[in-house]
Parts: sequence; structure tokens; C-alpha cells
Amino acid sequence: MSAIPQSDVSGQPLDLTSAPTLSQTTLFTALFRSVAFFLVGVVALLVAYIFSQGFHGLNPSFLFGSATSQDSSGMFDVHNAGVFEMVFGTILLVFLMTVLVMPVGVISGIYLNEFSDPNAWTTRIIRSAVNNLAGVPSIIFGLFGLGFFVYFIGGSIDDYVLHTASPVFGKPAVIWAALTLAVLTMPVVVVSTEQALRSVPLPLRDAALGLGATKLQTLRQIVLPQAAPGIITGGILAVSRGAGEVAPIMFTGAAYYLAHLPQSITDQFMELGYHIYILATQSPNVDRTRPLLFATVVVLLLLTFLLNLIAILVRAWTRHRMRSYRA
Repeated sequence: MSAIPQSDVSGQPLDLTSAPTLSQTTLFTALFRSVAFFLVGVVALLVAYIFSQGFHGLNPSFLFGSATSQDSSGMFDVHNAGVFEMVFGTILLVFLMTVLVMPVGVISGIYLNEFSDPNAWTTRIIRSAVNNLAGVPSIIFGLFGLGFFVYFIGGSIDDYVLHTASPVFGKPAVIWAALTLAVLTMPVVVVSTEQALRSVPLPLRDAALGLGATKLQTLRQIVLPQAAPGIITGGILAVSRGAGEVAPIMFTGAAYYLAHLPQSITDQFMELGYHIYILATQSPNVDRTRPLLFATVVVLLLLTFLLNLIAILVRAWTRHRMRSYRA
């Protein structure tokens, strides 16, 4: 057995005192574990408190019913109010957002990781834009959506395409709210796609290219199927964030009260997060509507969990198919 070297290549003695000892490693491991358990405990207590306050208010009439009155006062009626319109609007919003953000985000991630020159100025600009988007407050996205999507694009369609004086596209609508959330969640999808593509082993790419496949064939038949679970993870994160955002949709499509469901993508809609904000700030009797508020929060949590569960099942099915294909 060779002796442990006490000096480096230049002959200088090695500094072994700076290396962490076993006791230090154990201490830091215990510290980080304690912080992790503390954070999990806080989240668990918060969720348990919300469910304890609102779970008893869940019933079929609340989940699938709506306010009986035709004005906004029905939202605050503890005995008659329902959340079906809000659940429908939230699902519609998340679905449209996912359909809009996934293709653009995945294609952008593929371009950045597979085709772009890392040192090119265009690549640096795109990466800077993605990083800056990730740090912009959500209220800014709402103002951007109002000015760009609603007034500029929607107003231009009404003026130059439809030639109508009454606004059709130039007003808050579910399509503009979905586009605003798509821009908001774009960095999550782009970064997740890049990370998923980088996780594909390089020998798989080299083997495909060595057998005569083109780069596009390698990407389509080898790389993308392997990276699909990671790409779907980006979609899961986008759904999780988009379902709970309120500020961007306040200006671009969410309505204070509607007595009917949206009939087209140019209609406004009701959404659970915005409805929770209304119940917490606009109720004429906060104490009386508090059970209704907590029950609505529970519905939002369960709906977000359900949407994430569906995406996770899709990801698990994709991984199972990949393992079966390899076998």
C-alpha cells in the first residue's frame, strides 16, 4: 500500500487542516436536515390548518353549484354560494396556458441546448431574457398583458381585421390571461427542457451519429424520448405556478362576478385564486364568510394537486414506456 502524499506536484506541503472533519460533516448534515424538517413541518401545519377550517364546508352543492342570485351578492351567501364557475375557469385557464407555453418553451430549450452557439450574441441575449423573465414580479406581467395583448393585439384585431367599434378581442378575456401566464411560466419550461436534454447520456448521441443518423434524427428518435420525463416536469412546474397566480389575470381576463360560464376565448371568466382574494377583501361580513373562504382555498389546493397528479401520471407512463422500449 502506498503512503498518502504529504506534498503536491510543486513540492509544497499539502494543507490538510482545511478539510472538514467527521464531526463537522455530521454537524452540518444534522443542521441541514433540521432546517429541511422544519420547512416541511411549517408547510404541513399550514395545510392541516387550512383543511381543518375548510374541509367541513365541502359538499356537492358547493363544488358543483353556483350562486342562485344574478348579482354579486350571491358569492357571499354561505348557504347558497358555489364554486363551479371558478373551478371551470381555472381549469380552462390552466389548459390554455399549458397548450400555449409548452410548444414554445420546449422549442426554445431545444434550440438553446442543441443548435445554438453558446458564445453567440443571440444565444446570450436569449438566455438573459429567460433569466430576466424569471425574476420579474407577477404584477408586471399583468400590466404587460393588459397593454400588449389586450390593447395592442386585441385592439388591432378589432380595428384592422373585424372593423368593429365594440371590442371583441380588445378587452380582457381568457385567451389574453392564458397568454400572460404563458409568458410568466416560459422560463420554467425552457430551463427544465434544457436540463432534461443535458441529462441524456452523450454515448447515446454518439452511437446514433456513428450509425449514420443525422442530428435531427438523433434528436427526434433518441434524445427527445429520453428527455420527455424531464420536459413534462417543466410542464408540471408551470401548471403549479400558473394555477395559483392572481396578479397577472386581474387585468387580463378575470371577472369579479359572472352568472354564466365563458362561451368563447374572448369572454371573461371567474378563477379560484381571484375569487379567494375577493372573499378576503370585499366581503360585507368577513366573519360570516370565513368558512366559505377556507372551503374555497381547500378546493384550489385540491384542484392544483389533481392537475399535478395528472401530469405526474403522464410522466410516469412515459418513463415506463421508455424502460419497456429499452428492454
